[in-house]
Order: sequence, then C-alpha cells, then structure tokens
Amino acid sequence: MSVSTHGLRVHRGPQVLRAAVELFSSMRFAIALLTVICIASIIGTVLKQHEPINNYINQFGPFWAELFRAARLDAVYSAWWFLLILLFLVISTSLCIARNTPRILVDLKTFKEDIRAQSLKAFGQRAENRLGETPEAAANRIGQLLVSGGWKVKLQQREATGGSRSTAAGWMVAARAGGAHKLGYIAAHSAIVLVCIGGLLDGDLMVRAQTWFNGKSVFTGGGMIADVPPQYRLSASNPTFRGNILVPEGGQGSVAILNQADGVLLQELPFSIELKKFIVDYYSTGMPKLFASEVVLHDRETGESVPARIEVNHPASYKGVEIYQSSFDDGGSKVKLKAVPMAAAAKPFEVEGVIGGPSTEITNGKDKLTLEYAALRVINVENFADAGALTSGADVRKVDLRHDIESRLGAANKVNKPKVLRNIGPSIGYKLRDASGQAREYQNYMVPVDTGDGQPVFLLGMREKPEDPFRYLRVPADDQGSMDGFVRMRTALGDADTRARAIERYIAKASDPQRPEMAGQLRVSATRALALFAGSERAKADATTVGGWQAIAEFMEVNVPEAERERAGGVLVRILNDVLFEVLNLSREGAGLAALPNDEKSQAYLTQAVLAISDAHFYPAPVAMMMTDFTQVQASVFQVARAPGKNVVYLGCLLLIVGIFAMLYVRERRLWVWLTPDGTSPADAHTAATMAFSVNRKTIDSDREFEHLKHKLLAMDKEPTATP
Repeated sequence: MSVSTHGLRVHRGPQVLRAAVELFSSMRFAIALLTVICIASIIGTVLKQHEPINNYINQFGPFWAELFRAARLDAVYSAWWFLLILLFLVISTSLCIARNTPRILVDLKTFKEDIRAQSLKAFGQRAENRLGETPEAAANRIGQLLVSGGWKVKLQQREATGGSRSTAAGWMVAARAGGAHKLGYIAAHSAIVLVCIGGLLDGDLMVRAQTWFNGKSVFTGGGMIADVPPQYRLSASNPTFRGNILVPEGGQGSVAILNQADGVLLQELPFSIELKKFIVDYYSTGMPKLFASEVVLHDRETGESVPARIEVNHPASYKGVEIYQSSFDDGGSKVKLKAVPMAAAAKPFEVEGVIGGPSTEITNGKDKLTLEYAALRVINVENFADAGALTSGADVRKVDLRHDIESRLGAANKVNKPKVLRNIGPSIGYKLRDASGQAREYQNYMVPVDTGDGQPVFLLGMREKPEDPFRYLRVPADDQGSMDGFVRMRTALGDADTRARAIERYIAKASDPQRPEMAGQLRVSATRALALFAGSERAKADATTVGGWQAIAEFMEVNVPEAERERAGGVLVRILNDVLFEVLNLSREGAGLAALPNDEKSQAYLTQAVLAISDAHFYPAPVAMMMTDFTQVQASVFQVARAPGKNVVYLGCLLLIVGIFAMLYVRERRLWVWLTPDGTSPADAHTAATMAFSVNRKTIDSDREFEHLKHKLLAMDKEPTATP
C-alpha cells in the first residue's frame, strides 16, 4: 500500500466543504504547515523573546521593532497565528490518520493469497525449483518453516478451473512480515497530533481563553501585588499556567506573575512558598555551581506544611504544580552608602536604603536627584591574567572594566593565555535620576582593586544606556585603603591659598637662589599650569573643558607653536607633577598626617590620583555613592507550572521514536510460493515450486534474506560468488 498525498475525498455536501476537507487532510497541506512552524521556530530561537520594546528599538530601530510587535515575533510561541497553525496541523494530521488508518489495518490483515500464479513471474526477485514431495506436503513444510521464522502465513488450496482464466490445481503459500512498518506511520503521525495538543494545552491558549470569555484582563499598572484587583487574577483552579514568583529569605509568596505581550496576569497558587534558606555555591570563574532553596509549602486550604528542597533540574511538585528553581535575585538587601564629592560644590553625606525599595531624594548644591537602589553584587570574579600589561593612567572616557580585562588582561577566547581569576569584592549598582526623568546607571566597587601595577584603585562605573558597557573612573586608594586621600587632594587643589603655598614650596626646592629671575619665570609657569589643571582658569574664552589634562592640552594648542609642543609639554608636565606632589602633602598636613616621601610608591599614587582628578571633571554626577556596609538578603526566583499537556507530549515523543524506528528500520516483506504437481503419474511425488519475494525497500539485507529463503524453502544451493 502506498500512502497518497491527496486528501480525504468527500462525495456529499457542499463543494466548498468537500474542498476544505480534501485540503486539510492532504499530506501537502500538513507539510506546508510543518514548514511554517519550522520557520517560526527559527525566528523564535534567533530573536530574543518577551523582551521590552525598548530593547528591540535599540537593537533594530523603531520600524523593525514595531513590525516585530505587530507580527508578534517577539512572542512567537504564544502568538495567535502560531497557535492557529498548531490547531490546523492537529486537524490536518488527524484527517490524514483517519484517511489512511483503515486502509493500513486492512492491508495488515491481507495476505494477498489470491494473486495469480502467472503474476509471480513478473517479480524481480523470484526462484523456481523441483521438489521431491507432494504440493500439500511442500506447502505444510514451507508454512511451518516461515512461521518459525516469524512470518505470518496463510495456505490456499486451488482446484483446477477451465475457461479463459483457467488455473492449474495446486497450493499457494502467502506470507507477510514487518507489518510494524505501516504501524510506524500511524505512530509517527499520532505523535505529531499529541505533541501539538500538548503544546496547545500548556501554551497560552487556556490563559487567553479566560481573558476572552471569563472577564479577565491584562494588568499594565504598577504597585503592590496585594492591591491588584480580582479582574487581573486567575484562580488557583486554572488548569494550565506557567509563571514566575520571587520569594525572599524569610518571606512567603503565593501569587505568580504570568508575563503577557502587553502586561501581566496574576496567578493565584493553591499554596504559599516560604523560603527558609537560599544556598548558592560558585565556581572559581564566578559562575554559580549550585543554587538551591530550602522551602516550606503551606497548603492554603488545609494548612498543611510540607518541607522541600528545590534545586536546578530537581523540581518539587505539590497539588499538580511543578516548582522549578529558575534563578536567584536580591531579596531586599539593606545598604549603607556614603557620598564622595566629585564636584567642587558637593558635600559628603550618608544614606541607607533597600535594594529595589523606595528611592531617596538627594540635594547636593543645585542638583536635585533621585537615588534608586538597583543591585547588590557580593561576588565579582574577573580575569587578571597577564596583569602587568595594565598600566595606570587610563582615560576614564575609554575604560570599562570588562573590555579592559578581556582585551588587555586576557579574554576567554585567548586560549594561549592562562586565566587568573580573582574576586574583586562587592559592588553596588544604583541610578541617579534628574528632574527631567533622565537616569544614568552607576556601579561602584566597595573595596579597592589591584589591577596589576601595585596601586589599588576604587572602580567607579557609569553608563548612559543599559545596552552600553560600563566606563570606569579609577580612584587610587591611599595608605589607609580609602578614598579620603583623593578627596583631600581634590579639595586642596580647589583652594587658591593651598595652590599658592604649594607653588612656593616647589619654587624653593626647584629654583637656584642665585638666579631669582628663573624663580619668577618658574612661578608664572607653575601658577598658570596649576590654575588650568584645577579649573580656575580657562585656556581660552570659549573653552569647553574645565580643568584636567585636557585643559593643559588646549592651552598648548593655543599658545605654543606645533614644532615646540612636545618639548614644552614635557617640561610643563614635570613642573605640574612636582607642584601637585606638594598639593598632596599639604592636604595630608591639613588632616594631621605625615608628608609622603618622594619615592616610587608615592609617585605611583600621585600619578593615579592626578589622572583620577583630571578625569573626574568628566564624571556626570556631583557625588559618587560608595557602599560602606550591607546586609544581604537573598531571594529565589521560582518558575511554577501546571502542565497537563506534559504527559501528552511525553507520550507523543515515545510514539514518535517508535514510529520513526519502525518506518526506518523495519522492512515490510511479502512472500508467495506456488506449488503444483510435477510428475508423469499420480504416484510420482514431485512438485514444481515458484517463489516470489517483495520488499518495500530493497537493500543488501533483503537480497541476503531472499537467498536464505531460496536455500531454506526450495532447497536451492547458493550461487557461487564470481571471481575476477
């Protein structure tokens, strides 16, 4: 039996209905639907799903982002057209099964013993021989041999007939094997139906049905979960759902969030999840090795408490709901922050907040900002291989920690360099939002980091957009391991009296007392350079740069001929470094600390401090929030799912494996042996035997089987193998 590609042909009813049934039940329509599903699945794999619209706009632009949203390509597997295709595929494949199954079952029961003896000579694999027994005895012997070999056999005795279709008397032995090949067709196509039905049951179809017919709607607002009205909540008896729930340590949760394309739905659970303890362990790379949750499930009806442990790939199950360990997050850690002044008018202060909690309004000079507590990361592991390649003084506008580590300290793709992984301590992430609503994101590390040059630095990260990498300002740690030395030096640099004292100290050390005219020239140069660096003087009237090395560079471009800039610049840098060293010591003296010796260690600190002061002019906030203390509170993110279609999909997968195995590896074979008397008299017990062999897929194994059957059934010796 060959499976046709046309559909089920109905001979009654309207023409439109008959054409629709024929189309839906045709194999070509099912293949077309499978092709569309494959293309949609590729799109869903390549394009990130359920991302905020702003992410698509940033990556693809407004036009394509709107097109993706309109076509629901950002949520392919829950799109109405994808579910509709699945439904049509179920209908089409079911009709295909209904059309072909009766014919397959009939064919499995048919031995085709009525085949004409003359027709056996048309088969490609046939054999003839003369047997030394009666036809009846030969038929019984051959039948028993085939049955013992796993064949199903039917014997037919034929009487001699006359007429135009006369036949001789004899016995027809009809046998078949490998009927599971056709059953594989039914199993494979049934598997497609079951998998699609399971996908429809576990998809958004049931949830959407409740929004269409049960008065539920998608929630697009904000606020506390407890304040959300009932029309946005699904009952605990919802037959199928899949959502996420975040539970902090010591807290409970009983409402899951179901993300929709245009908002969320709240799913009530028949129990509440209490997180007793969250356990996390890390590899040396900083990647989580194990995270697990010790929970107690509280039944909301009976009050029963059931302890459970949930790990990745080891979910818990209760009342038909599977609870998976999805990820972990901050559960409302408490942090203490200290504001470090980065602008001349800024003042230090301290605040306390909760990660993800209410924001804090801060006023520093003329700036009124909103401080939002974004994230606390206790562990930050970075690769410090070949750390000696990193030198101090990198430009803050070009530096970001990840890029610096990957490109200069050895990235993961540079397999020829060993990795040196080190935890550089906790970091605080926060946002500062101005009065217009614009926000910048910051990430500052709590402890100083030695990047390889021996001078520990505090890393103050900033980025304008979420898709941008962080750029880091590196502030050196003083001999007390704090930023106080940097702050004191920057404050002293902004004071005119301190600058004047530093210049006089420098002149006293650098000039020759017998040449007072040189001291006067040196004083003018040092005063001008220090004023430019401090930002109290501009290189030109319309200069946009205020302070730092950029101001010195602009001054050189305006006042020094190009041919002399290199020599003059070197002299000016040496003068400025020496004066700034005096500023540093004056700032220490003002704090009651001893002056630093003019050695290599002090010069390394001075170099990094000067670069940090220069780059701080570009820091976009008046203060940098440094974390002084924290109390970490972990939270588990669970995925909760009620998936009645899961077992249906498992059954479909099993049938698919069985069906494909049967269609690929089981060969359907049929065998006929026609036996007629071949003797000069009734006492002469000889039989003429004609055997024909048919197989659905001709292979070397089928040829070997045919040769084996000839030898076993007809007592024919195997032909000798030809030699060249």
